[in-house]
Amino acid sequence: MRSKHLGKLLGAVMTAVIAVAMLAPAAQATTPAPGYSQFAGCPDPATEPIGAGVELCIFSTVKSGSFKMGSKTVPIEKPITVSGGSNGEFENFVANSKGGLSKAKQKVPGGVIGITGLTWLAEFLGSSALTLYATTELAGQPVLKGATDITLPIKVHLENTTGVLGPNCYVGSVGSPITLHMITGTTSPPGPNTPITGKNPEFSFDPTLQILHLKNGEYVDNSFSAPGASGCVLTLFGFIPINLNPLVNLQAGLPSPAGKNETRQVIDTEIGEPYLIYP
Repeated sequence: MRSKHLGKLLGAVMTAVIAVAMLAPAAQATTPAPGYSQFAGCPDPATEPIGAGVELCIFSTVKSGSFKMGSKTVPIEKPITVSGGSNGEFENFVANSKGGLSKAKQKVPGGVIGITGLTWLAEFLGSSALTLYATTELAGQPVLKGATDITLPIKVHLENTTGVLGPNCYVGSVGSPITLHMITGTTSPPGPNTPITGKNPEFSFDPTLQILHLKNGEYVDNSFSAPGASGCVLTLFGFIPINLNPLVNLQAGLPSPAGKNETRQVIDTEIGEPYLIYP
């Protein structure tokens, strides 16, 4: 690798995850060389204008972890992937039409009934129709401070295939985001939470493909607060709206002050150079 500082490579893990989601897909991707298919979201540097300035190709996977907000804990069971490219300083992150942040819906334990308390819904729709998913979306501009410190404003979209909660049920918004301050060190949360510690990733290098691997990096935060729910509406008979925000807040323990929430995210990242990926 031609990068001067390995520490900056660790920063690419979170840079990739947060920055690419802020960008719209651009030009069509060029097919990577054999062995580099995971970097398909990285623009070919020869492609103008989206590929201009790309010096590193990055593929990251949030492979496990959890997100506790109020009284509800959602495990990260479906990997969240991101791919794209950046300059040598991990700035100006860009992605082609095959890149970006995947929309991974994580199943919420207890489903719609667990988050509303409306047990009678099962009689009308059946329990299988009341599965609830949580999808994390950006709600503002992320800020990266070095390799192990990231501030990430998000909102959580609560979704159900039958539309029981309506299409716009969120916890957090652009105006009132859930602001994560994720680090690999030890947190200093307000009570009743106690400090937790993350872990720096393990570095290794594939000399054959010349890919740098950063494995099992753990980012943690248990000092953030969470606002109440908004936009959660049950529409009966197709025309009678019922505001579910108070029920969601009651069942989920929202709003939830700092010191009662926690997230852990385990991330793997691969970094390669575009002249190898697109020879």
